[in-house]
Amino acid sequence: MQIRSFAQLLEAAIARGPARVAVAAADEANTLAAVAKARDLDLATAILFGDEPAIRQTAEAAGVDLSGLSLVHVPNHKESVRAAVASIKDGLADMAMNGRAQPGHLVRVALEPEMELRTGKLFTDVSIFEVPGLDRLLLISDVGVVVSPTLEQKVSIVQNAIDVAHALGIEKPKVAVLAATEMVNPKIPVSMDASNLSKMAQRGQIKGGIVDGPLALDNAISPHAAKVKGIQSDVAGYADILIVPDVDAGNILAKAITYFAKGKMAGVVVGSRSPLIMPSRADPPETKLMSIALGVYLATPPK
Repeated sequence: MQIRSFAQLLEAAIARGPARVAVAAADEANTLAAVAKARDLDLATAILFGDEPAIRQTAEAAGVDLSGLSLVHVPNHKESVRAAVASIKDGLADMAMNGRAQPGHLVRVALEPEMELRTGKLFTDVSIFEVPGLDRLLLISDVGVVVSPTLEQKVSIVQNAIDVAHALGIEKPKVAVLAATEMVNPKIPVSMDASNLSKMAQRGQIKGGIVDGPLALDNAISPHAAKVKGIQSDVAGYADILIVPDVDAGNILAKAITYFAKGKMAGVVVGSRSPLIMPSRADPPETKLMSIALGVYLATPPK
């Protein structure tokens, strides 16, 4: 069954849980509220790594009950990230989540060979959006990890996103590779990459989805825009996945959806042995909770 809403995703994740989440630099109010809610829903248990007095003070100020959550005192943010990631290798946790630490540090630590999280795949962010008026969840990648991807890296970004879509029950996801226009233009390098990715999918170098590009944002998700512009495509107007040119475009698009369109967001880093939950440090508890749900759903097989 295809998961089409966050309510369905949360229900499906709870059915697979509870999983164990190691939270790095956990002295952040919205993160604590999210993990407490995950505990109450029997979605996840949590080990909170960080400055224990700061965690307890933050929880008290936010009215968050820490009952049932384990605390490990690691006062330095960077060291708390290392301890949280290491807890996966040690079999104490199923996935790691960032609290107040720099998100990039979590990825860098997870990439260290001694952490044993590498699988040979590129680490990429896959973010999922519930957009008002859209009848399906929308996946966007990469909005937070690969800063300026090469064509080779974009192949991995597309494949990772398709794999997540499959996990969500989308049998043949439609992938739109975004650019400023649907026309291939040598003066717009990202349009050339998009065209190459489309052809590579046709040749079986990218598997499991229908890839087309370049497509502008409007004709990727609007059947009307695609029709008016006369675009003949199996993807145009009905994209399940949007592939952005770089992290700047992706981050701006993601924040535009959440701040202007009032969309809801969840995001994880995939490509590792277990998902890395890396919401923005400013995200509300609901976004952090749904990111936990996405991580639990992807990391835990059905019962």
